[in-house]
Amino acid sequence: MFVGLDEHGVSRHGHKRSIYTEGKSYRGNIESSDPRYSFHWVGSTERLYVFEAPIDMLSYISLHPENWQEHSYVSLCGTAEHAMLWMLGQYAQLDEVVICLDNDDAGIKATERLTAILQEHGYGNIEIDRSEAKDWNDELVNACEAESTMIMRLE
Repeated sequence: MFVGLDEHGVSRHGHKRSIYTEGKSYRGNIESSDPRYSFHWVGSTERLYVFEAPIDMLSYISLHPENWQEHSYVSLCGTAEHAMLWMLGQYAQLDEVVICLDNDDAGIKATERLTAILQEHGYGNIEIDRSEAKDWNDELVNACEAESTMIMRLE
C-alpha cells in the first residue's frame, strides 16, 4: 500500500499493489482517493520527477540514489496529470520537470500529453527520461539480474 498525504500530513490517497508472482498482479487506487495527493516525496531542489506508478518511482530512486532526497518525486498512479499539477502548484521551487513514464505505447502517448499540458501552464524546462525496459521497475530487475550474473562469473 502506497499512501499519499496532503500538505497537512493527512492521508488522502491510497494505491494498492500486489506482489503475487503466479499470474496477474493487482494494482489500483483505493475508492474515494483524491488523485492530487498521490504517493510523493518533496525535496529542496527545483526538479520534479514524474512516474506512472509508485514502484517505478522507488525503482528509479534505487537506480539513481545519489542525493535522491534533494529532488521531488510524484507517482501519478496512472497517467492523469492531477498529482503533477498539484505538486507544481504547492511547491513554488519546482520549475523543472522530468517525465519518467513507461516505455510503452500508453506511456509514450501520456508523455506527449503531459508535455503539452506543462507547456500550456508555462513550464518550459521539461526533460524526458525513459527506461530502456518497459518501465523503471523492469529496468531495476534487469540491473539486479545483470549484477547477480557478474558476481556469479567472478566466483
